[in-house]
Amino acid sequence: MADYSGRNVVVTGAGTGIGRAIALGLARRGASVGLLGRREELLLEVAEEALGDTHVVVVEVRDAEAVDAAFQEVSSEFGLLHGVVANAGLGGPNAPGLDDRWDEVVRTNLDGTYHTIRAFERNLAPGPGYRHAVLISSCLARFGVPGYTAYCASKAALLGMTRALALEWADRGVLVNAICPGWVDTEMARSGIQVIADQKGQHFEEARREALALVPLGRMSEPEEIAETVAFLMGPGGGSFTGQTLDPNCGSWMG
Repeated sequence: MADYSGRNVVVTGAGTGIGRAIALGLARRGASVGLLGRREELLLEVAEEALGDTHVVVVEVRDAEAVDAAFQEVSSEFGLLHGVVANAGLGGPNAPGLDDRWDEVVRTNLDGTYHTIRAFERNLAPGPGYRHAVLISSCLARFGVPGYTAYCASKAALLGMTRALALEWADRGVLVNAICPGWVDTEMARSGIQVIADQKGQHFEEARREALALVPLGRMSEPEEIAETVAFLMGPGGGSFTGQTLDPNCGSWMG
């Protein structure tokens, strides 16, 4: 296991699911981890479980000024930053009409990630060692799903952002990569399957079986698997990766 002692990292959406697993994995490797999210009680639970050097900040990533203040607070606590995992996001469908969630989803997934990345840049530790930004996208960036226009569009946009930033920051030795998970056993995934079940008039388990029947490996990933992918990218083995997208999705998309 790589030793991340002396490295300061921020994880957004750190209170649940993939973000929680990433934060715990980095803390276990010795990193000082800023835990950012909207629900303080969940962030504090992660901090307690981490048993390492963590700092909790409650923030809404759609608020650029609040994100800046959060990153400055973490930097004041730990020092300048060596890494960021832009994980905060919203899932679920959207539909045209008065209740269309387009703005909510896109502002969180796309604008929120951009605010996060630029706040990281303003608090970036000096080189010459590599610094890392990892953007959590989705396999829905790779293919469309009816009714998920906001989610698909926002997650696909993150891949373009990743490639542009990788070139922007290459001369500073900052590596920028994205991860496109498929179904991951999280609260967000369970909510998504429940929406499908409700639309089809099914029980949850029936909808879950149908969803996983479309996955070649026939299962969901575990959050810890995504956390290990992040750890790889931010560790010694990830030094040749920038502007790339990794696809841990149990075969849901192959390319």
